[in-house]
Amino acid sequence: MFMDKLALTLLIIGGLNWGLVGIFEFDLVAWILGGQTSIFSRIVYVLVALAAIWAVPMLFRSKNTAAEA
Repeated sequence: MFMDKLALTLLIIGGLNWGLVGIFEFDLVAWILGGQTSIFSRIVYVLVALAAIWAVPMLFRSKNTAAEA
């Protein structure tokens, strides 16, 4: 359950960042962490991608399984 919440938090961060990129052409993660090619930015991008992979099975869980977890 902790990993699910962490994954969702990272996905929200990633989604908001992509929204900023799409609307304002401003990458907040890159701005905070020293540019898109910065190792720190790349780590955040990879963590968001891993969170997305982790979240895929959440789409197929039944309500009972999610409530019990």
